[in-house]
Parts: sequence; structure tokens; C-alpha cells
Amino acid sequence: MVVLWFSCNFGVVGAEVSTKFTSAACLTRALFLFDVEIAKLSAPEPVGSLQEHYNNLCMEKFQKINPFLLHALQGVDEEIRKGLKGITLNIAGNNHSMPVERVTGEHFWILSKILEKNPYINGLDVRYNLISDVGAYYAARLLQKQHSLIYLNLMFNDIGPKGGELIAKALHRNTTLKYLRMTGNKVENEGGMFFAAMLQINSSLEKLDLGDCDLGMQSVIAFSTALTQNQTIKGINLNRPLLYGEQEESTVHLSHMLKENHCLVELYMSKHDVRNSGLKQLCDALHLNKSLRYLDISWLSVVSNSIEGEGLVALSESMKTNTTLSNIYIWGNKFDEATCMAYSDLIQTGRLKPDNTDVEPYVVDGHAYLAEVSNGLKKYYYWTPTYGDACSLSCNAGFSIVPVGNQL
Repeated sequence: MVVLWFSCNFGVVGAEVSTKFTSAACLTRALFLFDVEIAKLSAPEPVGSLQEHYNNLCMEKFQKINPFLLHALQGVDEEIRKGLKGITLNIAGNNHSMPVERVTGEHFWILSKILEKNPYINGLDVRYNLISDVGAYYAARLLQKQHSLIYLNLMFNDIGPKGGELIAKALHRNTTLKYLRMTGNKVENEGGMFFAAMLQINSSLEKLDLGDCDLGMQSVIAFSTALTQNQTIKGINLNRPLLYGEQEESTVHLSHMLKENHCLVELYMSKHDVRNSGLKQLCDALHLNKSLRYLDISWLSVVSNSIEGEGLVALSESMKTNTTLSNIYIWGNKFDEATCMAYSDLIQTGRLKPDNTDVEPYVVDGHAYLAEVSNGLKKYYYWTPTYGDACSLSCNAGFSIVPVGNQL
């Protein structure tokens, strides 16, 4: 049995794999040495099915079998036997329809070995598991070796800045991945900078979700700069960065980017503390940007920002000149009567469809007001039901207008 613990001097000093590293280089080196030791054991070749391959690898590496992962692999085996291709392997840790043993970094190493040369699977969903920076290392290795994967969902997996760096650098050479979700992993400003640098090199990734990742002002500005040149990204989520100051620098730079970028379809900037002056700059950019064709999936989300009447009215006016802008979500801001009248007019004239916004007008004593209504902006953003209207367009308005596969 070979189970190793590495310190940052790269020595073999114990009996488990540590997940605490001071640098991505330390993490990479330590796990590389771990791979070398494991490689000394005879790894079985892939056999008749994924579940058999998984069982054999677990036995060979003295790894406990994860029953939830085994069940998911059995389902994929059945799909392969039916002749299906382009399969998404779903091992989401927040699955409530059956008992779940969440996948760890060590489990993910086994999984990555199974998937390295599998031509049938092009999507991998491991949201809400516990792969951490150790699993991020193996995810990066998978991106370098697996040439069928177009969708990778790693949201909420306790991946930090170092793991984010490894994944971002792996995408420098990857030419197949189309959609990466890192939502909820606290890669912070440091990790965000590596993803922004990646966008200056990668020319195949189309959708990148870094919402709730604790990005900083520096990394948001870096994304704005990278997107002025990147011609392949069609959707990007930069929701809820950690911003400080009153100058709205992130809004200013994103507005400038929109004047230069002619490919972006979806932009998410909720909770950027957008104010009236910043929103006016965004509206100016909307007047100039005529290449945004599919805006029925919330091109601009200003939910929970600090916008008041004047800025919101300007946003409504932009819909009259920019005929492609179709979805606007404004609940959580301050509505004066002019705002209520403006959006009531947009909805009543049909310019803004009721399913494409999160407000609904009503009148009391001759005065117009706006009420919050259920919408598809993020209805199934964090989870997907096992039945019902999971696939309807009105329930998936957020970040889904640019398909990257039959099931994605």
C-alpha cells in the first residue's frame, strides 16, 4: 500500500495526502511525486465498463469505493451500451434523490484516470463535492489529457487560489473545453488574475462562470482588459466580487470593454455596487454595442446594486435604441415613480416580455408600482430538479443562451 504525505520540501514524511500548500508550485510538485509513487504499482487497463474499471482501480490503489460514484458510472455504462455519445457524467454532491458520499480529491484522482481516454463522455458535473486543491490538480491534469471534455462544473468544491491557478494554467493549452463553472470556489483576486491571463491565451473557451469567487477589483479590471481582445468568450459571470471604494472602477472598465468587444453575449455583474453614474456609462456602451444578438438570457443583471431612479430610467431608454437587449433584472434597487412608469411602459408595449424580467407593474390610487415576480434568472443556477420544467427556457434564463452541447 502506498499512501503518502508531502510537506513543501517535497519529502515523503507521513501517511496521508496533505491539502494545505503554500504555493501552486509546491502543490504540483508534491502531487507529481505522489503520482510517481503510485505509478510503481501496476495500474489495470480499462476493461469492459466504467464501473469495472473503477472497482479495479480502487482495489489496486487501496481506495475505498464511493457507492454514489459507482452508481453514477453504472448509469453512464447503460447509456454507452445504448450507443449514446456526448454523455454528461453527473456526480453532483447536492443530489437529494439518493444517498450521497461526496467526492474528495483522492476520489477525483481515480475518476480522472477513468475518464482520461473515454470518448463517450464530454461533460463532467462534480458540483458541491469536496475535491479541494488536491482535486483541482487532477482536474488540471484531466484538462491536459482528455480531448473530448467540453463541459466541466466544479462549483462549490472548496478550491482556493492555488487550485484556481492550476486549472487556469491548464487551459493555456486546452483547445476543447467550452464551458467551465468555478462558481463558489474562493479563488479570490489571486486566482482571478490567472483566469484573466488565461483569456489572453485560450481561444476555445466560450463560457466562464466565476460568480461568488471573491474576485477583487484588480482581477475584475484584468477581465475587462482581456475581454477587449478575446473573441471567443460569449458568456462570463463575474457576480459578487469583493470591491471597495466609491469610484465604480469595475463598472467603468466593463463599460469600456463593451464598446470594444463584439462577441460577448452574456455578462453577469450582479452585486457590483453599480450606481447611477456607472449605469449611465453602461447605457452609453449599450448604444454603441450592436453585436449582442442573444440577450434573452440576462445580458445585464443589476440585481442588488445601488441604482436609483435616474439610472434605471436611462437603462429603460437604452432598450428603445438597442433592439437586441431583451432581458433586464432590476429588483433590489430603489424605484421612484418615474422608474415604475418607464418599466410599466416597456412591459405594456411588449418591448420587455414578462418572462424576461423580475418585476411586474401594478397601479394603486393612480400611482404605478413594481412588484417582484418569479423569474428564470437563477431558478436552477445552483441545482436542477429531477422532474418538471427543468429544461424550459423560461426557467433557465440565466447563463444558458449559448449552447455548447446537446445537454449543456
